[in-house]
Amino acid sequence: MKISIDASISDLEDHQIIDILDGNCNISISDNSWAAIDSSFQYLQHKISSTDTIMYGINTGFGSLRNVGINDEDIEDLQVNLIRSHACGAGAKVPISIARLILFLKVRSLSYGYSGVSKELVQRLINMFNDDVIPVMYEQGSLGASGDLAPLAHLSLPLIGEGAVYSNDSIMDSAEYLRHKNLSPYVLKAKEGLALINGTQFSLAYLQASYVRTRQLLRAANVTAAMSIEGFNCRLEPFHEAIHSVRPGNGQPEIATFIRELLHDSAHMSEPKVDVQDPYSFRCIPQVHGATMNALNHIGQVIANERNSVTDNPNIFVEEDMVISGGNFHAQPLAFASDYLCLAAAELGSISERRLYLLISGLRGLEPFLTTKPGLQSGFMIAQYTAASIVSMNKQLASPSSVDSIISSNGQEDHVSMAANAGVKVWQIVNNVATVLAIEWQAAAQAVEMKDYPISSKLRAYLKAYRKHVSFLDQDRPLQPDFEKTKAFFNEINWFA
Repeated sequence: MKISIDASISDLEDHQIIDILDGNCNISISDNSWAAIDSSFQYLQHKISSTDTIMYGINTGFGSLRNVGINDEDIEDLQVNLIRSHACGAGAKVPISIARLILFLKVRSLSYGYSGVSKELVQRLINMFNDDVIPVMYEQGSLGASGDLAPLAHLSLPLIGEGAVYSNDSIMDSAEYLRHKNLSPYVLKAKEGLALINGTQFSLAYLQASYVRTRQLLRAANVTAAMSIEGFNCRLEPFHEAIHSVRPGNGQPEIATFIRELLHDSAHMSEPKVDVQDPYSFRCIPQVHGATMNALNHIGQVIANERNSVTDNPNIFVEEDMVISGGNFHAQPLAFASDYLCLAAAELGSISERRLYLLISGLRGLEPFLTTKPGLQSGFMIAQYTAASIVSMNKQLASPSSVDSIISSNGQEDHVSMAANAGVKVWQIVNNVATVLAIEWQAAAQAVEMKDYPISSKLRAYLKAYRKHVSFLDQDRPLQPDFEKTKAFFNEINWFA
């Protein structure tokens, strides 16, 4: 697939984001974007050569060194020193999928023509993306204000032949990549280093990837919950349209409708029930899953706005003859959105673990721990421990980052968003939720087959497909490989088909 980047506001579909994450697309830039980029670059070069105007980060130092003037002959060295000095990342390497998205988003932001960079610089970034040569970055180091400085400095190092890149499933020195391509290290021009490391692309990429993944997991959570409803012999009345019509706008009517349609031809669900009410983790699925859907709708808008924004500093306005230093690099909107997604995703795992607990509790005709030989076998006993551990970890990770701040740069940068930390946390939470849902799904499938009664046609089809990956648990075995196979199964299924 090919994505054409344009200087006008545009949107991307989930499948396009997935293609970027998976390395299944190339990118190009439209003619009007190239024109905007070049116009901004030529304007800035003329401004530098024709006036003595002091412009932050262009002919001055950075941060608290903002008032230190830089001679024209030192401007290029200033930009190289900026990249090198800011490449202070630490911790785990950014997953290559998210690193691809960061690179894409950096190109997207520069394409608007408000950053003063050259066409050659942008083309180098595009070539790296299309060659799937992705800069190695690190998760720790950004405060989510002044841009994601440290990780984006690592993104920039390969341009000057330093740092490292992912290439062909391995890591190589950037200098080797340049030699392989017969390229010289790029010579950074005025403002280009600052344009590269200023911006919210690291924070945004983690949020964007987590958002798309959560949308997939919400679909899986709905189907998994329906399978658990079948296995636990629940009532359908809580999903009746009348209940949700009097509480509209919270996402819950859509969830209730989906589950009703999924279960509509289940012979078992139409039979009389002994229990008058079901526990909340079953009865309130539309309310809880619906709240996550509602959160996703808001978060998706925040992401779309940021993806169509220019977030480096200063910004260059050619027609107005202005170079303005501001604060578009401050990622507070992303920090809030990431924290919100932490909560919305974590709750999908929390309610899933409660349904799992009930499925293994020996209630409603099910054997304790869903074993075929209780006592001799432990079945899903410790699988629930694992889910509980993960859910507890998610609660700890969901503590908000956005209320935190710490002073940096000698007090010049005195309020920061911590959006990068929030982004890294939400990615971890989302992947944790995938594991919890996988455990519930396996247990729900076990429960349905142990009862051996007719379930809905869609669930029956899903179960048949699933058994090609993971077999019925007729005797104890290590379950960790099953969890991984179940998550792989989730990734293959179009839950709305």
